[in-house]
Amino acid sequence: MPNESAGALQALLTAISSGETWLQAAAIAAALLSALLASHRLNLSRPRRAALIGARGARARLTEISVIEAPVVLALLILLILRTLIAAAGGSVHLLDIGMEMAATLILVRLGMYLLRLGLGPDSWMRKWEQPLTLIIWIGISFQLIGWFEAIQNTLNDINLLPGRGQFTLWALLKGLVIISAFVLVTSVLARALERRIMTIESIALSTRIGINKFSYFFLVGLGVLLGINAAGVDLTALTVLTGAVGLGLGFGLQSIASNFVSGFVLLMDKSIKPGDVISFTGMPGTSTESFGWVQALRGRYVVVRDRDGVETLVPNQSLITNPVINWSYSDRKVRLKLPVRISYNDDPEQALDILLRAVEGHPRILHEPAPVSRLMQFSDHGMDLELRFWIADPEGGVNNVRSDVNRLIWRLFRDAKITIPMAQREVFIRHEPPPL
Repeated sequence: MPNESAGALQALLTAISSGETWLQAAAIAAALLSALLASHRLNLSRPRRAALIGARGARARLTEISVIEAPVVLALLILLILRTLIAAAGGSVHLLDIGMEMAATLILVRLGMYLLRLGLGPDSWMRKWEQPLTLIIWIGISFQLIGWFEAIQNTLNDINLLPGRGQFTLWALLKGLVIISAFVLVTSVLARALERRIMTIESIALSTRIGINKFSYFFLVGLGVLLGINAAGVDLTALTVLTGAVGLGLGFGLQSIASNFVSGFVLLMDKSIKPGDVISFTGMPGTSTESFGWVQALRGRYVVVRDRDGVETLVPNQSLITNPVINWSYSDRKVRLKLPVRISYNDDPEQALDILLRAVEGHPRILHEPAPVSRLMQFSDHGMDLELRFWIADPEGGVNNVRSDVNRLIWRLFRDAKITIPMAQREVFIRHEPPPL
Protein backbone atom coordinates (compact mmCIF):
# COMPACT_ATOMS: atom_id res chain seq x y z
CA MET A 1 0.00 0.00 0.00
CA PRO A 2 2.71 2.58 0.78
CA ASN A 3 4.44 1.61 -2.47
CA GLU A 4 1.26 2.21 -4.47
CA SER A 5 0.77 5.66 -2.88
CA ALA A 6 4.35 6.58 -3.54
CA GLY A 7 3.99 5.45 -7.15
CA ALA A 8 0.85 7.50 -7.69
CA LEU A 9 2.49 10.58 -6.18
CA GLN A 10 5.55 10.08 -8.37
CA ALA A 11 3.35 9.80 -11.49
CA LEU A 12 1.51 13.01 -10.55
CA LEU A 13 4.76 14.93 -10.05
CA THR A 14 6.09 13.64 -13.35
CA ALA A 15 2.95 14.73 -15.19
CA ILE A 16 3.06 18.19 -13.64
CA SER A 17 6.71 18.72 -14.44
CA SER A 18 6.33 17.73 -18.11
CA GLY A 19 6.43 20.38 -20.81
CA GLU A 20 3.14 19.27 -22.39
CA THR A 21 1.30 19.88 -19.12
CA TRP A 22 2.75 23.40 -18.87
CA LEU A 23 1.76 24.06 -22.47
CA GLN A 24 -1.84 23.03 -21.82
CA ALA A 25 -1.91 25.08 -18.61
CA ALA A 26 -0.69 28.11 -20.57
CA ALA A 27 -3.45 27.58 -23.14
CA ILE A 28 -6.09 27.37 -20.39
CA ALA A 29 -4.66 30.52 -18.76
CA ALA A 30 -4.84 32.37 -22.09
CA ALA A 31 -8.50 31.38 -22.54
CA LEU A 32 -9.30 32.43 -18.96
CA LEU A 33 -7.56 35.78 -19.44
CA SER A 34 -9.51 36.40 -22.65
CA ALA A 35 -12.77 35.67 -20.83
CA LEU A 36 -11.88 38.11 -18.05
CA LEU A 37 -11.01 40.86 -20.56
CA ALA A 38 -14.29 40.27 -22.43
CA SER A 39 -16.24 40.46 -19.17
CA HIS A 40 -14.48 43.71 -18.23
CA ARG A 41 -15.27 45.16 -21.65
CA LEU A 42 -18.95 44.29 -21.29
CA ASN A 43 -19.02 45.91 -17.84
CA LEU A 44 -17.73 49.17 -19.33
CA SER A 45 -20.77 49.33 -21.62
CA ARG A 46 -23.20 48.48 -18.81
CA PRO A 47 -25.43 51.63 -19.03
CA ARG A 48 -26.28 51.06 -22.69
CA ARG A 49 -26.70 47.33 -22.10
CA ALA A 50 -28.94 47.96 -19.08
CA ALA A 51 -31.17 50.23 -21.16
CA LEU A 52 -31.57 47.51 -23.75
CA ILE A 53 -32.05 44.71 -21.24
CA GLY A 54 -34.57 46.80 -19.31
CA ALA A 55 -36.92 46.49 -22.28
CA ARG A 56 -39.34 43.62 -22.45
CA GLY A 57 -39.66 40.97 -25.10
CA ALA A 58 -37.75 38.07 -26.60
CA ARG A 59 -35.10 40.33 -28.11
CA ALA A 60 -34.20 41.81 -24.73
CA ARG A 61 -34.02 38.34 -23.14
CA LEU A 62 -31.80 37.06 -25.96
CA THR A 63 -29.51 40.08 -25.58
CA GLU A 64 -29.25 39.57 -21.83
CA ILE A 65 -28.33 35.88 -21.99
CA SER A 66 -25.91 36.57 -24.85
CA VAL A 67 -24.08 39.17 -22.78
CA ILE A 68 -23.97 36.79 -19.80
CA GLU A 69 -22.64 33.84 -21.79
CA ALA A 70 -20.27 35.76 -24.12
CA PRO A 71 -17.08 35.55 -21.95
CA VAL A 72 -17.40 31.80 -21.37
CA VAL A 73 -18.23 31.15 -25.03
CA LEU A 74 -15.13 33.12 -26.05
CA ALA A 75 -12.99 31.06 -23.66
CA LEU A 76 -14.44 27.85 -25.10
CA LEU A 77 -13.64 28.94 -28.67
CA ILE A 78 -10.07 29.82 -27.73
CA LEU A 79 -9.63 26.45 -26.03
CA LEU A 80 -11.01 24.72 -29.12
CA ILE A 81 -8.56 26.53 -31.42
CA LEU A 82 -5.55 25.89 -29.16
CA ARG A 83 -6.58 22.27 -28.69
CA THR A 84 -6.75 21.77 -32.46
CA LEU A 85 -3.28 23.30 -32.95
CA ILE A 86 -1.66 21.29 -30.15
CA ALA A 87 -3.28 18.04 -31.33
CA ALA A 88 -2.09 18.71 -34.89
CA ALA A 89 1.45 19.12 -33.54
CA GLY A 90 1.18 15.74 -31.79
CA GLY A 91 0.98 17.09 -28.24
CA SER A 92 -1.17 15.87 -25.35
CA VAL A 93 -4.55 17.56 -24.99
CA HIS A 94 -5.98 15.82 -21.91
CA LEU A 95 -6.13 18.97 -19.75
CA LEU A 96 -7.59 20.97 -22.63
CA ASP A 97 -10.37 18.42 -23.04
CA ILE A 98 -11.23 18.76 -19.36
CA GLY A 99 -11.10 22.55 -19.62
CA MET A 100 -13.45 22.51 -22.63
CA GLU A 101 -15.85 20.22 -20.81
CA MET A 102 -15.85 22.53 -17.79
CA ALA A 103 -16.44 25.60 -20.00
CA ALA A 104 -19.33 23.91 -21.82
CA THR A 105 -20.77 22.81 -18.47
CA LEU A 106 -20.62 26.39 -17.16
CA ILE A 107 -22.47 27.62 -20.25
CA LEU A 108 -25.26 25.07 -19.77
CA VAL A 109 -25.55 25.65 -16.01
CA ARG A 110 -25.63 29.43 -16.49
CA LEU A 111 -28.35 29.07 -19.12
CA GLY A 112 -30.37 26.77 -16.85
CA MET A 113 -30.18 29.19 -13.91
CA TYR A 114 -31.19 32.09 -16.17
CA LEU A 115 -34.24 30.19 -17.46
CA LEU A 116 -35.11 29.24 -13.88
CA ARG A 117 -35.01 32.90 -12.83
CA LEU A 118 -37.32 33.83 -15.71
CA GLY A 119 -39.68 31.04 -14.67
CA LEU A 120 -39.85 32.20 -11.06
CA GLY A 121 -40.48 35.82 -12.02
CA PRO A 122 -38.46 39.06 -11.96
CA ASP A 123 -38.99 39.70 -8.23
CA SER A 124 -38.16 36.22 -6.95
CA TRP A 125 -35.29 35.28 -4.65
CA MET A 126 -33.55 33.69 -7.63
CA ARG A 127 -32.31 37.07 -8.89
CA LYS A 128 -30.08 37.39 -5.80
CA TRP A 129 -28.97 33.76 -5.65
CA GLU A 130 -28.54 33.11 -9.36
CA GLN A 131 -24.75 33.49 -9.49
CA PRO A 132 -23.96 31.68 -6.19
CA LEU A 133 -26.12 28.71 -7.20
CA THR A 134 -24.50 28.64 -10.63
CA LEU A 135 -21.05 28.52 -9.06
CA ILE A 136 -21.99 25.76 -6.59
CA ILE A 137 -23.57 23.52 -9.24
CA TRP A 138 -20.70 24.09 -11.66
CA ILE A 139 -18.08 23.23 -9.03
CA GLY A 140 -19.93 20.00 -8.20
CA ILE A 141 -20.07 18.94 -11.86
CA SER A 142 -16.43 19.98 -12.36
CA PHE A 143 -15.34 17.70 -9.53
CA GLN A 144 -17.07 14.85 -11.34
CA LEU A 145 -15.28 15.71 -14.60
CA ILE A 146 -11.88 15.89 -12.91
CA GLY A 147 -12.49 12.67 -10.99
CA TRP A 148 -12.52 14.09 -7.46
CA PHE A 149 -16.24 13.60 -6.84
CA GLU A 150 -16.02 10.01 -5.67
CA ALA A 151 -13.24 10.78 -3.22
CA ILE A 152 -15.24 13.69 -1.74
CA GLN A 153 -18.32 11.48 -1.51
CA ASN A 154 -16.41 8.79 0.37
CA THR A 155 -15.00 11.39 2.77
CA LEU A 156 -18.45 12.83 3.53
CA ASN A 157 -19.86 9.33 3.93
CA ASP A 158 -17.36 8.67 6.69
CA ILE A 159 -18.78 11.56 8.78
CA ASN A 160 -21.67 10.13 10.79
CA LEU A 161 -24.01 12.76 12.23
CA LEU A 162 -25.80 10.26 14.48
CA PRO A 163 -23.21 8.32 16.47
CA GLY A 164 -24.50 5.01 17.73
CA ARG A 165 -26.80 2.53 16.07
CA GLY A 166 -28.20 4.99 13.54
CA GLN A 167 -26.45 5.78 10.27
CA PHE A 168 -26.95 9.30 8.97
CA THR A 169 -23.89 10.71 7.25
CA LEU A 170 -23.10 14.22 6.12
CA TRP A 171 -23.30 13.05 2.51
CA ALA A 172 -26.85 11.76 3.06
CA LEU A 173 -27.84 15.12 4.54
CA LEU A 174 -26.40 17.13 1.64
CA LYS A 175 -27.89 14.73 -0.90
CA GLY A 176 -31.32 15.04 0.68
CA LEU A 177 -31.15 18.84 0.75
CA VAL A 178 -30.16 18.99 -2.92
CA ILE A 179 -32.94 16.62 -4.00
CA ILE A 180 -35.62 18.40 -1.96
CA SER A 181 -34.45 21.81 -3.24
CA ALA A 182 -34.59 20.55 -6.83
CA PHE A 183 -38.17 19.33 -6.42
CA VAL A 184 -39.20 22.60 -4.75
CA LEU A 185 -37.64 24.65 -7.56
CA VAL A 186 -39.41 22.62 -10.23
CA THR A 187 -42.79 22.89 -8.52
CA SER A 188 -42.25 26.62 -7.93
CA VAL A 189 -41.65 27.15 -11.65
CA LEU A 190 -44.81 25.19 -12.45
CA ALA A 191 -46.78 27.23 -9.90
CA ARG A 192 -45.55 30.55 -11.36
CA ALA A 193 -46.36 29.42 -14.89
CA LEU A 194 -49.86 28.42 -13.75
CA GLU A 195 -50.25 31.77 -11.97
CA ARG A 196 -49.40 33.74 -15.11
CA ARG A 197 -51.84 31.64 -17.12
CA ILE A 198 -54.68 32.08 -14.64
CA MET A 199 -54.16 35.86 -14.31
CA THR A 200 -54.81 36.24 -18.06
CA ILE A 201 -58.34 34.77 -17.77
CA GLU A 202 -60.49 37.90 -17.62
CA SER A 203 -63.74 35.94 -17.28
CA ILE A 204 -62.80 34.96 -13.70
CA ALA A 205 -63.01 37.61 -10.97
CA LEU A 206 -59.70 39.02 -9.75
CA SER A 207 -60.20 37.83 -6.17
CA THR A 208 -60.99 34.30 -7.40
CA ARG A 209 -57.87 34.26 -9.56
CA ILE A 210 -55.75 35.34 -6.59
CA GLY A 211 -57.29 32.61 -4.43
CA ILE A 212 -56.65 29.93 -7.05
CA ASN A 213 -53.06 31.09 -7.45
CA LYS A 214 -52.34 31.03 -3.73
CA PHE A 215 -53.91 27.62 -3.25
CA SER A 216 -52.10 26.10 -6.25
CA TYR A 217 -48.76 27.60 -5.18
CA PHE A 218 -48.90 26.22 -1.63
CA PHE A 219 -50.22 22.87 -2.88
CA LEU A 220 -47.54 22.41 -5.54
CA VAL A 221 -44.68 23.52 -3.30
CA GLY A 222 -45.91 21.24 -0.49
CA LEU A 223 -46.18 18.37 -2.97
CA GLY A 224 -42.63 19.11 -4.13
CA VAL A 225 -41.35 18.92 -0.56
CA LEU A 226 -43.04 15.55 0.01
CA LEU A 227 -41.79 14.14 -3.31
CA GLY A 228 -38.29 15.40 -2.56
CA ILE A 229 -38.29 13.77 0.88
CA ASN A 230 -39.47 10.52 -0.66
CA ALA A 231 -36.87 10.69 -3.46
CA ALA A 232 -34.15 11.36 -0.88
CA GLY A 233 -34.89 7.96 0.67
CA VAL A 234 -36.72 9.14 3.79
CA ASP A 235 -39.64 6.93 4.83
CA LEU A 236 -42.71 9.16 4.97
CA THR A 237 -44.37 6.84 7.46
CA ALA A 238 -41.73 7.93 9.95
CA LEU A 239 -43.19 11.44 9.79
CA THR A 240 -46.52 10.42 11.34
CA VAL A 241 -45.34 11.45 14.79
CA LEU A 242 -44.24 14.82 13.41
CA THR A 243 -47.55 15.43 11.63
CA GLY A 244 -49.39 14.51 14.83
CA ALA A 245 -47.35 17.05 16.76
CA VAL A 246 -48.05 19.70 14.09
CA GLY A 247 -51.78 18.95 14.31
CA LEU A 248 -51.67 19.29 18.08
CA GLY A 249 -49.84 22.60 17.73
CA LEU A 250 -52.47 23.88 15.29
CA GLY A 251 -55.17 22.88 17.74
CA PHE A 252 -53.66 24.90 20.58
CA GLY A 253 -51.01 27.46 19.71
CA LEU A 254 -51.54 27.99 15.96
CA GLN A 255 -55.32 28.08 15.77
CA SER A 256 -55.36 31.86 15.22
CA ILE A 257 -52.91 31.60 12.32
CA ALA A 258 -54.86 28.73 10.78
CA SER A 259 -58.09 30.71 11.17
CA ASN A 260 -56.55 33.68 9.36
CA PHE A 261 -55.45 31.50 6.45
CA VAL A 262 -58.89 29.91 6.14
CA SER A 263 -60.54 33.34 6.40
CA GLY A 264 -58.26 34.58 3.65
CA PHE A 265 -59.47 31.87 1.27
CA VAL A 266 -63.09 32.64 2.23
CA LEU A 267 -62.58 36.33 1.39
CA LEU A 268 -61.03 35.42 -1.94
CA MET A 269 -63.77 33.02 -2.92
CA ASP A 270 -66.87 34.99 -1.85
CA LYS A 271 -65.52 38.25 -3.43
CA SER A 272 -66.75 40.34 -0.50
CA ILE A 273 -63.47 42.29 -0.42
CA LYS A 274 -61.29 42.77 -3.50
CA PRO A 275 -58.13 44.75 -4.29
CA GLY A 276 -59.19 48.33 -4.98
CA ASP A 277 -62.26 48.28 -2.71
CA VAL A 278 -62.76 51.21 -0.34
CA ILE A 279 -63.57 50.02 3.18
CA SER A 280 -63.95 51.36 6.71
CA PHE A 281 -64.35 49.54 10.00
CA THR A 282 -66.39 51.73 12.38
CA GLY A 283 -69.04 54.45 12.37
CA MET A 284 -72.36 54.97 10.61
CA PRO A 285 -72.80 53.19 7.29
CA GLY A 286 -72.45 55.42 4.27
CA THR A 287 -71.04 58.43 6.07
CA SER A 288 -68.17 57.21 8.25
CA THR A 289 -64.59 57.93 7.31
CA GLU A 290 -63.06 56.53 10.47
CA SER A 291 -60.49 53.78 9.68
CA PHE A 292 -61.09 54.68 6.04
CA GLY A 293 -58.85 53.22 3.33
CA TRP A 294 -58.68 51.10 0.22
CA VAL A 295 -57.54 47.51 -0.17
CA GLN A 296 -54.07 47.25 -1.67
CA ALA A 297 -53.51 43.47 -1.58
CA LEU A 298 -54.97 40.25 -0.23
CA ARG A 299 -52.38 38.06 1.51
CA GLY A 300 -52.63 34.61 2.98
CA ARG A 301 -52.82 35.88 6.57
CA TYR A 302 -53.84 39.55 6.31
CA VAL A 303 -55.24 42.28 4.08
CA VAL A 304 -53.21 45.41 3.29
CA VAL A 305 -55.35 48.57 3.70
CA ARG A 306 -53.85 51.96 2.78
CA ASP A 307 -55.39 55.12 4.24
CA ARG A 308 -55.32 58.72 3.04
CA ASP A 309 -52.14 59.42 5.02
CA GLY A 310 -50.23 56.77 3.07
CA VAL A 311 -50.11 54.44 6.08
CA GLU A 312 -50.62 50.75 5.27
CA THR A 313 -52.45 48.73 7.91
CA LEU A 314 -52.22 44.93 8.00
CA VAL A 315 -55.67 43.72 9.02
CA PRO A 316 -55.95 40.00 9.96
CA ASN A 317 -58.35 38.12 7.70
CA GLN A 318 -60.26 36.81 10.68
CA SER A 319 -61.17 40.37 11.73
CA LEU A 320 -62.78 41.02 8.35
CA ILE A 321 -64.83 37.82 8.67
CA THR A 322 -66.06 38.21 12.25
CA ASN A 323 -66.46 42.02 12.51
CA PRO A 324 -68.72 44.39 10.54
CA VAL A 325 -66.88 46.05 7.64
CA ILE A 326 -68.25 48.87 5.48
CA ASN A 327 -67.38 48.19 1.83
CA TRP A 328 -67.99 51.46 0.02
CA SER A 329 -67.55 49.86 -3.40
CA TYR A 330 -69.01 46.37 -2.90
CA SER A 331 -71.61 46.48 -5.69
CA ASP A 332 -71.46 50.14 -6.75
CA ARG A 333 -68.65 52.64 -6.39
CA LYS A 334 -71.05 55.58 -6.01
CA VAL A 335 -71.28 56.94 -2.44
CA ARG A 336 -73.79 59.46 -1.07
CA LEU A 337 -72.53 62.13 1.33
CA LYS A 338 -74.69 64.15 3.72
CA LEU A 339 -73.88 67.65 5.00
CA PRO A 340 -76.09 68.94 7.87
CA VAL A 341 -76.55 72.73 8.10
CA ARG A 342 -78.57 74.82 10.60
CA ILE A 343 -80.08 78.25 9.96
CA SER A 344 -81.93 80.62 12.24
CA TYR A 345 -85.71 81.11 12.32
CA ASN A 346 -85.24 84.65 11.01
CA ASP A 347 -83.99 83.36 7.60
CA ASP A 348 -85.93 82.04 4.61
CA PRO A 349 -85.50 78.22 4.38
CA GLU A 350 -86.39 78.17 0.66
CA GLN A 351 -83.54 80.55 -0.12
CA ALA A 352 -81.16 78.50 2.02
CA LEU A 353 -82.16 75.26 0.23
CA ASP A 354 -81.45 76.87 -3.15
CA ILE A 355 -78.07 78.08 -1.94
CA LEU A 356 -77.16 74.55 -0.81
CA LEU A 357 -77.80 73.25 -4.33
CA ARG A 358 -75.71 76.07 -5.82
CA ALA A 359 -72.81 75.07 -3.55
CA VAL A 360 -72.31 71.74 -5.36
CA GLU A 361 -72.55 73.08 -8.91
CA GLY A 362 -69.35 72.74 -10.90
CA HIS A 363 -67.48 70.52 -8.47
CA PRO A 364 -65.53 67.99 -10.61
CA ARG A 365 -66.12 65.02 -8.29
CA ILE A 366 -69.83 65.50 -7.53
CA LEU A 367 -72.16 63.56 -9.83
CA HIS A 368 -75.06 65.13 -11.70
CA GLU A 369 -76.88 61.80 -11.80
CA PRO A 370 -78.20 61.03 -9.20
CA ALA A 371 -78.77 64.75 -8.77
CA PRO A 372 -77.92 66.56 -5.50
CA VAL A 373 -80.89 67.40 -3.26
CA SER A 374 -81.45 69.62 -0.22
CA ARG A 375 -83.95 68.90 2.52
CA LEU A 376 -85.49 70.65 5.54
CA MET A 377 -85.11 67.95 8.15
CA GLN A 378 -86.57 69.37 11.38
CA PHE A 379 -87.26 72.41 13.54
CA SER A 380 -84.88 72.18 16.46
CA ASP A 381 -84.54 74.28 19.60
CA HIS A 382 -81.93 76.61 18.14
CA GLY A 383 -82.91 76.78 14.45
CA MET A 384 -84.02 74.90 11.34
CA ASP A 385 -81.93 71.85 10.41
CA LEU A 386 -81.21 71.48 6.68
CA GLU A 387 -79.30 68.72 4.92
CA LEU A 388 -77.47 68.63 1.59
CA ARG A 389 -77.10 65.24 -0.10
CA PHE A 390 -74.93 64.48 -3.12
CA TRP A 391 -73.09 61.54 -4.72
CA ILE A 392 -69.47 60.86 -5.67
CA ALA A 393 -68.08 57.94 -7.70
CA ASP A 394 -64.47 57.85 -6.49
CA PRO A 395 -64.36 57.40 -2.70
CA GLU A 396 -60.74 56.24 -2.95
CA GLY A 397 -59.90 59.86 -3.79
CA GLY A 398 -61.08 60.96 -0.36
CA VAL A 399 -64.40 61.96 1.19
CA ASN A 400 -63.56 64.66 3.72
CA ASN A 401 -61.85 66.81 1.08
CA VAL A 402 -65.13 67.00 -0.88
CA ARG A 403 -67.02 67.82 2.32
CA SER A 404 -64.54 70.58 3.07
CA ASP A 405 -64.87 72.14 -0.40
CA VAL A 406 -68.66 72.21 -0.22
CA ASN A 407 -68.79 73.50 3.37
CA ARG A 408 -66.45 76.40 2.56
CA LEU A 409 -68.58 77.42 -0.39
CA ILE A 410 -71.77 77.17 1.70
CA TRP A 411 -70.24 79.51 4.28
CA ARG A 412 -69.38 82.11 1.65
CA LEU A 413 -72.79 81.91 -0.03
CA PHE A 414 -74.62 82.17 3.31
CA ARG A 415 -72.51 85.18 4.27
CA ASP A 416 -73.28 86.93 0.97
CA ALA A 417 -77.02 86.19 1.36
CA LYS A 418 -77.07 87.35 5.02
CA ILE A 419 -78.20 83.90 6.20
CA THR A 420 -77.24 83.18 9.78
CA ILE A 421 -75.94 79.95 11.21
CA PRO A 422 -77.11 80.25 14.82
CA MET A 423 -75.14 79.29 17.86
CA ALA A 424 -76.71 77.39 20.73
CA GLN A 425 -78.05 79.87 23.30
CA ARG A 426 -79.85 79.51 26.61
CA GLU A 427 -81.61 82.12 28.72
CA VAL A 428 -81.10 81.90 32.47
CA PHE A 429 -83.60 83.70 34.80
CA ILE A 430 -82.42 84.43 38.35
CA ARG A 431 -85.19 84.94 40.86
CA HIS A 432 -84.58 86.70 44.16
CA GLU A 433 -86.85 85.42 46.87
CA PRO A 434 -87.54 87.61 49.93
CA PRO A 435 -85.88 86.41 53.13
CA PRO A 436 -88.05 84.15 55.28
CA LEU A 437 -89.73 85.63 58.33
